[in-house]
Amino acid sequence: MASKALRKIILIFVSVVIVLVIVTGVGYSWWNNAMPEKTCMQCHEIVPSAEKWYASAHRDIRCAECHGTAFSNGIHSLKEKAGMVFQHVNRKVEHENIHLNEMQLLETMERCVGCHQSEFARWKAGGHSVTYSEVFEDSAHNAMETPYWDCLRCHGMFYDGNIKTLVYDDQEKLGGWALKNTEQANLPTIPCMACHKMHAENIPIGEVKEKGIVKRNKAVHFYIRSDKRYQRADRLLPVAMVDKSGNKVDVSNDPAHKLCIQCHSPNFKREVNSEDDRTPTGVHEGISCVACHETHSNDVSKSCCNCHHIISNCGLDVTQMNTTYLDINSPNNIHSVTCTDCHDNL
Repeated sequence: MASKALRKIILIFVSVVIVLVIVTGVGYSWWNNAMPEKTCMQCHEIVPSAEKWYASAHRDIRCAECHGTAFSNGIHSLKEKAGMVFQHVNRKVEHENIHLNEMQLLETMERCVGCHQSEFARWKAGGHSVTYSEVFEDSAHNAMETPYWDCLRCHGMFYDGNIKTLVYDDQEKLGGWALKNTEQANLPTIPCMACHKMHAENIPIGEVKEKGIVKRNKAVHFYIRSDKRYQRADRLLPVAMVDKSGNKVDVSNDPAHKLCIQCHSPNFKREVNSEDDRTPTGVHEGISCVACHETHSNDVSKSCCNCHHIISNCGLDVTQMNTTYLDINSPNNIHSVTCTDCHDNL
């Protein structure tokens, strides 16, 4: 009799556990797919983010698809989500103090790839996918520069530490900079979110009826590391540039150009082609970076043909001309080429 009673107790216990698992699973599945006002927005500090999400290009994508769930990454995710709940319950958290750390941001970026595969492939092939090792352990660059805090303004915007926690700076002993944390070596220094704010307002601005698709405002942003916030590129102040004689140089007002110059910036005099600046002068003065550089990949291999015939009237093949600024001997540096560089009779 005792054995029969025990089996009955075990059966009831197992049945209860199964029911609880099913109810929990269904409930959690509902939670991850429900609208934010029924889930995330129950936490007051998330309300501003959810409101921005409603006005963004991702408004039809559920939070969990980008941010993951408590089980997306095993025990790591469960611990992370539990920590969020603990902080919410035990202390007042303001919205402006909520930020993704670098690893959370990179995990989110991996989910971006699911929808933006072509953009990711172009980014991966371009210079902006540069890693910490390629930047901070470059022996040639190390010989010219000393590591300082502002390096992370562009190369490591989301790094959780500072330049002192990132690299050893005893160049005489080490023969150059070296990363303190080797796990940081292969991480990208300029991830998608350096230029793209996920919850940015992105209202449909019209419809291409013949194709039946909605055009959206493709606003880009600049992430300001020191303030831990974004600024829309079209709201960035234009940079007044001059040549080496102090003469004003026309600069494009294109938001993408104003974004580029935040990192590809000139010296304190704002002289064109000083420091990392690539502001066009000569025949290309006033045009935007993206007039030549493809977005994401920054490729310029086909850019000349967008405006010029492959064979010019004077017989020059523009695709074969040496136009790169990387070659100090280039007679036609695309950023500074003038009419007289080719036509000495003008």
